[in-house]
Amino acid sequence: SEKEQPAATTLHGVVLEVPVIDMSDPEEDKVVERIAEASRGWGIFQVVNHGIPDEVIRELQRVGKEFFELPQAEKEAVAKDPAGGSIEGYGTSLQKDVDGKRGWVDHLFHRIWPPSAVNYKFWPKNPSSYREANEEYAKKLLEVGDRLFRSLSIGLGLEAHELKEGAGGEDIIHLLKINYYPPCPRPDLALGVVAHTDMSAITILVPNEVQGLQVFKDEHWYDVKYIPNALIIHIGDQIEILSNGKYKSVYHRTTVDKE
Repeated sequence: SEKEQPAATTLHGVVLEVPVIDMSDPEEDKVVERIAEASRGWGIFQVVNHGIPDEVIRELQRVGKEFFELPQAEKEAVAKDPAGGSIEGYGTSLQKDVDGKRGWVDHLFHRIWPPSAVNYKFWPKNPSSYREANEEYAKKLLEVGDRLFRSLSIGLGLEAHELKEGAGGEDIIHLLKINYYPPCPRPDLALGVVAHTDMSAITILVPNEVQGLQVFKDEHWYDVKYIPNALIIHIGDQIEILSNGKYKSVYHRTTVDKE
């Protein structure tokens, strides 16, 4: 609708510099404080020196991009099974969302942890290194997730282990979603993903070099400034609920691009 079109609703010329947190800071108390503060006031922050090697992230991005550049028939080999009711698999753009709005996006969704929850039927066989790249990333991701949970827990005045236990403990499902935004002839009128909060506990976003993420802050939509090799952390609905609203899930959307 007109009141949601990005050209009309984005505050232009201003890039939102969301909090950036250095996870290698030897003063752990400071890291905890910054994460808690950003989660209360923003619901979004970026982390640097997070412990996931650049090459692991680059490889994850490479195999994801290669998958989406395959012919449509090959992508359909891991398509969602509508009858099965699973969210896993490949889905194509212009599927209606709840309010009849359509996002200009293709996506691939599958579980990457714990091993008991993984269904390789939805993991692409091509490129051949897809599985290895994802499993390597998942291993490193778990450490980042655990550290975020500990910091968020301490930031609420709880014991370090309590928030993660409340969210499911060792049974927490880790889902990977790759969003692929095809070139769009009218990016001023369309959105890749319409405005929403994430239903997850925590979203750990790996951006690429193409600007797209926007966040709603102080009654305006802003582009978020990316930082090379940073991860963007979204507080999701489950953490907002578990924290009794002390931490805020971030309201965000994605724009698209002609190129």
